[in-house]
This record gives sequence, structure tokens and C-alpha cells, in this order.
Amino acid sequence: MTEVFKGSFTQQEPIPDEGIAAALEVMRSGRLHRYNLAPGEPGEAAMLEREFANHVGARHALAVTSGGYAMATALRALGVGSGDRVLTNAFTLAPVPGAIASVGAQPVFVGVTEGLTIDLDDLAAKAGQARVLMLSHMRGHLADMDRLMEVCDAHGIALIEDCAHTMGAAWRGIPSGRWGKVGCFSTQTYKHMNSGEGGFLVTDDDEVMARAVILSGSYMLYERHGTVPPEEVFARVKYDTPNVSGRMDHLRAAILRPQLRMLEDQCDRWNARYRVVEEGLRGTPGLTLVERPEAERYVGSSIQFLLLDWEGGAVAEVIRRCAARGVELKWFGGAEPAGFTSRYDSWRYAPSAPMPATDRILRGILDMRLPLTFSLDDCAQIARIIRAEVGAVWQSRAA
Repeated sequence: MTEVFKGSFTQQEPIPDEGIAAALEVMRSGRLHRYNLAPGEPGEAAMLEREFANHVGARHALAVTSGGYAMATALRALGVGSGDRVLTNAFTLAPVPGAIASVGAQPVFVGVTEGLTIDLDDLAAKAGQARVLMLSHMRGHLADMDRLMEVCDAHGIALIEDCAHTMGAAWRGIPSGRWGKVGCFSTQTYKHMNSGEGGFLVTDDDEVMARAVILSGSYMLYERHGTVPPEEVFARVKYDTPNVSGRMDHLRAAILRPQLRMLEDQCDRWNARYRVVEEGLRGTPGLTLVERPEAERYVGSSIQFLLLDWEGGAVAEVIRRCAARGVELKWFGGAEPAGFTSRYDSWRYAPSAPMPATDRILRGILDMRLPLTFSLDDCAQIARIIRAEVGAVWQSRAA
């Protein structure tokens, strides 16, 4: 009998009871705005900032409305503006070039490897074109960060890390978000902590943090933040930095604080599911797995594999056949954007030159979420279905 998977690829686990209770307390107080505090009260947002900074080992953390807002704020805090060029991955999601475009800058796209990380040779070749790299750790894949920093340091490039898919991940023991000048994180529902929308900016740089706090809409209430640069730093920047409001509120912070305490265990649970699917797909004819480097501590909240050099119609047939059996695969090689998937040449506000080597990779990338609501048995079943349908289409191609 043909197996059909009955689970939902968009169903998340419930918010922890502790977070629900804390959120109710915030609602009962009526003090949802982050600067609306009773005397002597630090507030959920400030406490979350301290806890997140401590978790990643950063001097400062700023809680904001989204990961995309964190990226745009990081660019503004580094002085990126109209007409500037910013290096970034060709394989990424729309909020990354969107953040660059939102400050009037222009993305310069860098290629992708079969490991789904930024092509460091292409980065080195294009390094002279910009003074900032917005590095997307796309779908949770970390590049060789030691070599990447050698390229950045040699060319005086400031690194902003988009860690929307790598909260909890590390390269050689150093957390993602801690290699460059600024790290940006997301707490949107499908990320590693869930507040519906939300995010963080982390940095060790006092001036970048002071600018980011004012940009986020602190007015002159910056002392109410969880991690605060010295007053003299604010004195240097406060009259020259615009308010571009994007504050996190106490309600979302209350929901996130217990999730942060659970994060390490959650990452282990994602990786257990990832390994089951990975092992189930290993050796499938025509299917290429992305092998994870030993130096990388990944968080397997999604899995990607490649159908390299397959015709588009055959890839679409795999997607159709898997969907008929309850398995949702997303394709980054489609000519038109679909859902959250799109290509660097989809974004007409960000002109690009043809990238044939990158196009070959993008045409083959299939992507699948692994929510924690899936059991290990679910993951094994999903792998069996994908293996069977890829195999069936592969055999029909060969025939």
C-alpha cells in the first residue's frame, strides 16, 4: 500500500506554558510598550536583551520587530545609504536584498556552492566592489567562516550576518552572529524561537549599538534597554541618528524568554529529525545530499537536497508526486517566485548580471521544513516517500 504522510509542515509547537503565563501578566498590567515601566521595573524586553546577549556572548543585544528590520538597522548603523553597494548571497530570501534596497543601497550578488554556502572565490573576486557584506547563512548552512573573515579583513569589509536560520548554530564553536560587526536574528514563527514576528541585533561595538537603539525608536529613553553603551557614546550620535521605529514590545519578549532557555534542547531535537531524513535519503539515485562540515554545528530545522542537472519538468514532477503523498517540497529553481522561494534575478529592484554556475545550483535545490511537531517516525516516513518518488522519476528519465 502506498504511504501518504498526514502531518502539517506549517504546524509549530505551542508556546511554553511559562511564556503564556508571562504574556498574561503583561496583558493584565496594560504595559505592553517597552518603555512603559513601573518604578524599578526592568521590563520583559530589557531582560530578554540581557539574556540573549549573554546567550550568544555579545556585549549588546537589541530586541526589534523582525529580522529584516534588524538587517536594515545594521546597515544604517554602519552608515550604508543611497547609492552604496553591499555584497550579499545570490542564494537567499527576499528580506535580505529588501533590507539593502530599503536604505537606498544596491546588492552585489555573490555565487553559491554545491554546499549551499556563499562562494568564497567569487566573494574574493568581488570584494573590491563594496565595504559591507550582508552574509545570509541561508537555510542554516555556514560557510568556512575562517576563510570568509580572511577575505573580509584583507579588503576592509564589515560583515553583517543574517542568522535567521542559524540561531543556535556555530562554526568552530563560535556562534553564528559573532563573527562580524553585527549579527541579525529572527523570531518569526518558522524560526528557532517563535513570537510571530520579532528579531535581534547583536554587536560588541558601542557606537553601532547606540545608533541602532536610537534608530529602533528609543527617543531619549535608551537607558531603559537591557545592554546600554556609555552615555558619552549616545551623546556623539543621538542628534544625527533618525528614529525609524521598530521596537519589540513586552508581550513578545515575555513569550520569547522561556523559549531562549529551551533553545539548546530544541536544537538537539531538530538535529535528531534532520539526521533521520538525511540517512533515509542517502544513496538515492540522482539525489545529492549537502554534506555538513565537521567544523559546523548546524540546526536542522529544515533540510535541502539537490537534483543537479535535472530538467525543470522532472524536478516539478518530483514536487508534484511528493505533494500527492503529503510531502511539501519547495523549489528555488522556478522561473517565477512561489511562496517564500525566489531567485536573485526575480528582484527587479536589484539589478543583477547572469550567474550561470549559481543558476545551475539554484535549479536543483529542493527545500523542506522539519517542524518539531514531526516525530522521528514521521521523518523516516517522509524520507521513504521522497526516496521513492525521486527514484521513480529518475528511472523514467533514464528510460
